[in-house]
Amino acid sequence: MAKIWLVTGASSGLGRAVAGAVQARGRAGQADIVVATARDTAAIADDFAAVLRVDVRDQGTVDAAVEHTIRTHGRVDVLVNSAGHGLVGAVEELSDGDLRQVLDVNLFGAVRMTRAVLPHMRDQRGGHVVQLSSVGGVVGNPGHAAYAASKFALEGLSEALAGEVAPWGIRVTIVEPGPFRTAFAGRSIHYADRLDAYAQTPAGRLRERFADQDGHQPGDPDKAARAILAAVDDPASPLRLPLGSAAVDRIRAKLTAQLDDLASCDTTARDAEY
Repeated sequence: MAKIWLVTGASSGLGRAVAGAVQARGRAGQADIVVATARDTAAIADDFAAVLRVDVRDQGTVDAAVEHTIRTHGRVDVLVNSAGHGLVGAVEELSDGDLRQVLDVNLFGAVRMTRAVLPHMRDQRGGHVVQLSSVGGVVGNPGHAAYAASKFALEGLSEALAGEVAPWGIRVTIVEPGPFRTAFAGRSIHYADRLDAYAQTPAGRLRERFADQDGHQPGDPDKAARAILAAVDDPASPLRLPLGSAAVDRIRAKLTAQLDDLASCDTTARDAEY
């Protein structure tokens, strides 16, 4: 059966790559349908089933997109939460407004979209929610605190969500990309106001690294999109899907270090009981 895909952030990055891959597959004979959404739709090709303006911070536009998809196509089989907001800055450099803006898009935006589709997925007893997280949802990089906060939160929420919706046959995939050749490190990234104290620290140097890596990232967005489609097609795919060598290596190092820490404090931890 053809799947109906609802993709946020489809004007750029991995959202654009996923929407394009699904559309290409439809042209090749598997008649999947894409409803592509973004806050700015000017950059989205007009050959999708629908192109809708959605600002994931605005519940009204979220509800309208889901209602349009259900009214037109009868169902939503796959929701891809790809809309995102990047921000570089040390914790001390972040304003409350900076942090709220990142959380409102990366966490609450995904929550708004997910809650809007879940009643329909429960009624149809099936569906798939794809959450675009990041290696930054597992590893907190100095200078990327706000982004890590939003993605760590999204991962925890999505892990719990997977258990909550499994009784209705609804699946969840958390995608954890490393650096991919999108505009994320270039025109799409935002910077907190700089404090000179951090200029020569890892947090301060992250600003320069982002500018240097723009356009040189090793990850191929089209290959990432194909991997995401394969995970949706495979009923045995795991909850988490890291993408790119950097993601695999950094996540493995983080988990290994956590296991080492756990072993080192095992006795102390167990002694903290009655």
